[in-house]
Amino acid sequence: MRHSLIYAVLIGGFLGNGLAFAERDFLTSDEVEKVREAQEPNDRLKLYVLFARQRLDQLQRLLQKQKRGRSLEARELLEDYDKIIDAIDTVSDDALQRGADIALGAVAVRDGESHFLAQLQKIQESGPSDLDLYALELKDAIGNTSDSLDLGKEDLTARASKLNAEDKKQKEEAEREIAAEDSKGASNTPAKVTDAKAADAKPARKPPTLYKPGEKPADP
Repeated sequence: MRHSLIYAVLIGGFLGNGLAFAERDFLTSDEVEKVREAQEPNDRLKLYVLFARQRLDQLQRLLQKQKRGRSLEARELLEDYDKIIDAIDTVSDDALQRGADIALGAVAVRDGESHFLAQLQKIQESGPSDLDLYALELKDAIGNTSDSLDLGKEDLTARASKLNAEDKKQKEEAEREIAAEDSKGASNTPAKVTDAKAADAKPARKPPTLYKPGEKPADP
């Protein structure tokens, strides 16, 4: 394991990306393919609920037996579960902003997350012997599930209006910032630079002379 870590660090340095490890995918390749096939938001939400249930079922089975390295696997399952919950919220928000009807999917999410929250709290209360090694991930999973559940209980129409209002506000703020930067850039243009540009644009005029054509100044 130690040699693998050193090798990963070296590879990260050679690639020059500043990262020793690539981020681990929270879905398997088969799950990713199923998500791609589920284009309808309700189907996709139900699919994510299924994946979340599978992660917690795996976690419960894992914690029922003493196994070396169990804490690492428990931590990874909780991290994957947490990202699946994030995906559920993202899919819901995106669908609502597009005006899609996700009533069926929302019911599946609420029912699933209510069960998941109780399941996670039960694990926490049982106090596994190695809980301190994945206590932070478990706490995050409980908090994220609770927040997502509260979000899912909101009226869908009101939630869509709120999302669109926030999106509009962000766009207006971005436009104001761009306009302010443009205005700031124009006002900070030095006067000397402006005068120099004007001088370059027009040829310099010769001073007037009092001599007649062909006449030269007398020698001193």
